[in-house]
Amino acid sequence: MAKIVVIGAGMGGLAAAARLATVGHRVLVCEASGTYGGMVGRYERDGFAFDTGPTLLTLPAVYRDLALKTGKERLEDLVELSPVDPESRHLLPDGTELLLPNASRAGVVRALDEAFGAGSGERWGAVMDRGRQVWEATRRPLLEEPLTGDAAALHTDPYPDRRSTLGRLLGGGPTLARVARRELGGQPGPSALLAEYALRFGLDPRRAPASLTVVPYMEQTFGVWYVAGGMRALADAVYARCERRRVEFLFHAAVSEVVVREGRAAGVELSDGSRIDADLVVSAVDVRALYGQRLVGGERQEQCPPLPEPLSEPQPGRFTVLLALRGARPGGTAHRTVVHAADPADELDALFAPAARLCERPTVQVLRPDDPALRPDGGHETVSLTVTVPRHGAVDWDAPGRAEEYADLVQAQVEAAGLGLRDRVLWRQVRTPAEVERETGAPGGSVPGPALAGAGGAFLAAPNRSPLPGLYLAGGSAHPGGGLPRAGMSAAVTAALIGTP
Repeated sequence: MAKIVVIGAGMGGLAAAARLATVGHRVLVCEASGTYGGMVGRYERDGFAFDTGPTLLTLPAVYRDLALKTGKERLEDLVELSPVDPESRHLLPDGTELLLPNASRAGVVRALDEAFGAGSGERWGAVMDRGRQVWEATRRPLLEEPLTGDAAALHTDPYPDRRSTLGRLLGGGPTLARVARRELGGQPGPSALLAEYALRFGLDPRRAPASLTVVPYMEQTFGVWYVAGGMRALADAVYARCERRRVEFLFHAAVSEVVVREGRAAGVELSDGSRIDADLVVSAVDVRALYGQRLVGGERQEQCPPLPEPLSEPQPGRFTVLLALRGARPGGTAHRTVVHAADPADELDALFAPAARLCERPTVQVLRPDDPALRPDGGHETVSLTVTVPRHGAVDWDAPGRAEEYADLVQAQVEAAGLGLRDRVLWRQVRTPAEVERETGAPGGSVPGPALAGAGGAFLAAPNRSPLPGLYLAGGSAHPGGGLPRAGMSAAVTAALIGTP
């Protein structure tokens, strides 16, 4: 039996703690804030409740495996899951509307043909077929196995490059934007649809490898799910599983340093100067905080490697406007509506240019769950507006009036799309990357994206086994990257590396 300290009670830390305690380790979780869940937060006021982080779940099999391996129960015995259908509604700047069905490849093809013309669905389906090839090539090494020192196989993009030999030699690796131009016929609608999968994770489709097509492939094949009561209910369930497995928790316990003794991790030092000895340490906090802020102490700091681009700098964050509305949710309302940017090129320049700025008419996700647990009664509705924005630091989100002014622009973008929410607003709450940084410790309030194959390894996350013996990594900024499914996978990989006592 080893004594293990887990740094951070986000979803990756909770899942790792539950798995490690189940096989017999003594586990203590140190969390800087006063609660668990990390990015999976909740805001409540006047009978309204909102998820402040992820709101939908993909690949629920990851958490089904966690429930089974740590308690021999079905995930559905812990939380209520329901498929989201339609998966999403898309409103394009030219007035085109697209409804995507959930987990129906044939339905998606029909929907694109109806929205963008005959042949559009067939072209999209062909891209998804190649996304399936990415899934088959990378599922085990990128999602289920630890990232080894020799990850050269993941440096090459497995997406079938359809350019000529000369084009491949002259043009570098394939990108998501190049797939849109060459394989979707450059149509604005399908191109915007594909680019949105990169944008929601804070990735630039002009740089992101074509292997990112695995993300829409996974969603359209395995489906998108909603957790009754909001995603916080999933965090509650995993935390309860930790308690059942006798995991100990210290809240308001910020770790200032990983203690190094005799060349290996030997515990942690807290911000109040107290020390906790351990046989092993699992860091589930942002890797940039762990390495960049020198939380690894002693003589092994120099062995912490530089992070690959673009992960060496914080990625964009999310700006969220929580709306409490009078009046019932209209029947037939889609759970997720995407209002696409008026000028996609301007949005990418605003986000990813060296001097980042705010796009005035950005892509907005409008989230409208039909969940009685999130509203005071049937005569009200909760709505969340979410935008990918520059991180805090690239833009000063604490500047007087900036957050409220940008919330006005975001609401105006939604009104221009015809959603008709403005006259129903009782109150709103604005959340910026600066607040996310303060609450979770994520540098700049950035949200880590998924690890991707290709681009010479630039989009891989940090390995789960650190260069310092006895120190392991889990969570969204460790292999295999960000998002709820990958955080759960990261925990599983790390727990398997540590093994049984």
